[in-house]
Amino acid sequence: LNPQKSFIRWAVEQGHTVFVISWINPDERHGTKSWEAYIREGLQYGLDTIEKATGEKDVNAVGYCVGGTLLAAALALMAQEGDHRIKSATFFTTQVDFTYAGDLKVFVDEEQVAAVEKAMNEKGYLDGTKMATAFNMLRSGDLIWPYVVNNYMRGKDPLPFDLLYWNADSTRMGAANHSFYLRNCYLENRLSQGMMELAGRVVSLKDVTIPVYNLAAKEDHIAPALSVFLGSKYFGGEVDYVMAGSGHIAGVVNPPAAQKYHYWTGGKPGGDFDQWIAEAINHPGSWWPHWQRWVEAKDNTRVPARKPGKHMKTLGDAPGTYVKVRV
Repeated sequence: LNPQKSFIRWAVEQGHTVFVISWINPDERHGTKSWEAYIREGLQYGLDTIEKATGEKDVNAVGYCVGGTLLAAALALMAQEGDHRIKSATFFTTQVDFTYAGDLKVFVDEEQVAAVEKAMNEKGYLDGTKMATAFNMLRSGDLIWPYVVNNYMRGKDPLPFDLLYWNADSTRMGAANHSFYLRNCYLENRLSQGMMELAGRVVSLKDVTIPVYNLAAKEDHIAPALSVFLGSKYFGGEVDYVMAGSGHIAGVVNPPAAQKYHYWTGGKPGGDFDQWIAEAINHPGSWWPHWQRWVEAKDNTRVPARKPGKHMKTLGDAPGTYVKVRV
């Protein structure tokens, strides 16, 4: 993405100290890494690192798509374990209930999941090209056929478009991690029902009582706005549901300077979804400033700007080395 579209850069400009977990592109070494391992060695290790780097224990956490689902499950587990370092959670196009989970459910039934698991167990991961193909097939009219016609048949070069370039940068999925996700979320819907088991505990989203900013995208076919809306009721605390214009990526990556799309805010996310939309307030432009006001309302304490690497050795410039790995 170009710098003008970077939410991270914008958040830093608003005064946030931003840390990002850069997930490794898994290979056979990571085939047995479970959801719990991603929580312990990813999220909670990240919280430990933030404290070492800044001295701060309190964190506002953000999770995007499946990263948000992982964050929600982690928060439920951490609540039971007495780990309260995360003070607010923001979810970007995240599902915690999979009753109306969108077009991807076409690829999820027992037979197909078993076939995916068999293929993953041979290598320890699901190949990134298979992930990309599945997503492209959901929107073949936008992501497949225009390139067949314009590039292959007409010999034209594709127009440069950073969002689609990012979308085409596929990643592998570790076998144990992906199998857990498919079965516990898409097939059995265990997280919202309070039946998911992590670290020997049965976790419940009702234990997540911190403030939640739950962002959906109106035209999202991966995490439909209805699905995100219905998922809001399972948390145990205050939830602010916001619906952005556009889809799964463009609805989130929408800097204020672009003056594009709209977003909707309304009452508590309960009752009928269509009724919520009918009564919601339509705001022009980006939802980013609205989120900033939401965060500041929780705690607007300011500190002097921090310099990366002051207390810990840096490994290199952002965005790190993992993102350079090609599938």
